[in-house]
Amino acid sequence: MNLYKRTAGLTALVLMLIAVPASASALEYDNGRFGLRLTGYGTAGVLEPDFDTPDFVGDWRVRGEMTYQATNSDKLGLVYAIDAAAVDEDKFMREAFGYWQNRKFGRIEFGATDSIARKLGVGLPDVGGLRVNDKPLFYKKITPNGPVISDTTLTTGRGGLRLNYTTMPIGRAQYGLSVSGLTDHYDYAVDTGIKLRMPSGKIKTAYAFGASFMSRPDGYRTDAYTPRVYADWRAQISGGMNLQYNSWMWGVTARLIYDENPIGPVSDGLAVGTGISYDILNYSISLTYIFSDTGIWNHDVDDYMDHTAIASFRYKYSENVDMWASLGITSETPFGAVGLRLTF
Repeated sequence: MNLYKRTAGLTALVLMLIAVPASASALEYDNGRFGLRLTGYGTAGVLEPDFDTPDFVGDWRVRGEMTYQATNSDKLGLVYAIDAAAVDEDKFMREAFGYWQNRKFGRIEFGATDSIARKLGVGLPDVGGLRVNDKPLFYKKITPNGPVISDTTLTTGRGGLRLNYTTMPIGRAQYGLSVSGLTDHYDYAVDTGIKLRMPSGKIKTAYAFGASFMSRPDGYRTDAYTPRVYADWRAQISGGMNLQYNSWMWGVTARLIYDENPIGPVSDGLAVGTGISYDILNYSISLTYIFSDTGIWNHDVDDYMDHTAIASFRYKYSENVDMWASLGITSETPFGAVGLRLTF
């Protein structure tokens, strides 16, 4: 499996080197009805726990999409994506699904993909390259002292076969529903989500809310830093807000997890976060904070609390090349990191 991981990473790096010198349009093909699109990024850098010994950190993602405009109102599509987070878990894809999109009805997706609650969610402002909103990279080098819910956006994974439906925007709102199953890790899961956008005016805002119910999780885990859960059922709720004023962006998110009659180590609790960022010309800065408290419902064991704070700086050298640096502390371990990010 190590050979597979190295091969996947090398393939992604080659795609980066080929794609970055080209313009964005060179990665798209559209003849009116049929279209192809390839996007992705690669990040390479070093991270120093306790500002001591530097250690390499890498991240990448490649996503391909093929579309067919069946009618003026109907579009069919296929999506496949793979990234470093998936390969780290010995998976051969991040997502693979097909969809039908209608201008009036909305969009239906079927396959292995994120739940609608996550797709309609909002994240925390962050300009670094440590993947704060999706299984953070710093925990690959700094092992937490206990279980950490690092992601504040609701998720029920991408491993089961899933059916997503989301409406087209209805006024300021967009609604969605997910049903998933046919997996060894739970009987079924039902997720709902709603996003409210207010994009006009001097202050632009977006609000997101999600809820989920999972029947009989059996060795289920989406947070890479919590134990696998075995329980009668799992319920989750989440909420978040992004507020933009000129070049300022402020965000706040929260996620609450409850497991009924869990067996073994507990992995439920809450995660809340907030962050702020500012852009000026080719420069960006951000401050991000996440608090995780695991085991708050179980009084037989001590809960574990983790505080993570990160300050990041980014310089956009060109349309495809960013340089970033971060300083932070998590699991009582301070760290510094720098890197280069290529996108296409």
